[in-house]
Amino acid sequence: MSGRIEAKLAELGVTLPAAPAPAAAYVPFVIAGDLVFVSGQVSVGPDGPIKGKLGDDMSIEQGQAAAKVCALNLLAQVKAACGGDLDRLVRVVKLGGFVNSTPDFDSHHLVINGASNFIGEALGDAAAHARAAVGTSSLPLGVAVEIEGIFQIR
Repeated sequence: MSGRIEAKLAELGVTLPAAPAPAAAYVPFVIAGDLVFVSGQVSVGPDGPIKGKLGDDMSIEQGQAAAKVCALNLLAQVKAACGGDLDRLVRVVKLGGFVNSTPDFDSHHLVINGASNFIGEALGDAAAHARAAVGTSSLPLGVAVEIEGIFQIR
């Protein structure tokens, strides 16, 4: 099924991947009322994990690209939670971003902007969200970014 949100994504030149399967003992999302809580989505794209450490071997721009991949994976999970109809998405409530970084790296917010800005382009006003951007010494699989999200659906 394809609707207005997926048409906008196509206009932006992107296609949603299949919703990634969990890599450990958790479920990819939980629906509570009209909210979907999506588990952390790591920066794994069609070519595999996007690995790196901000402040060491990865630029802010590369980190932003990894965050965009996380955003695509988040939207894929929301689509799965909505039975394939992404147009049931009302708004993005909150994103929580984790950046694999060195202790002296202080631009986590700029990295997570890669997800926030992309979601804004794709969803317009429905994308305005609360957010956290946190640095961490490592992430699963050595990836650069992991982002979790809360979404309102109808």
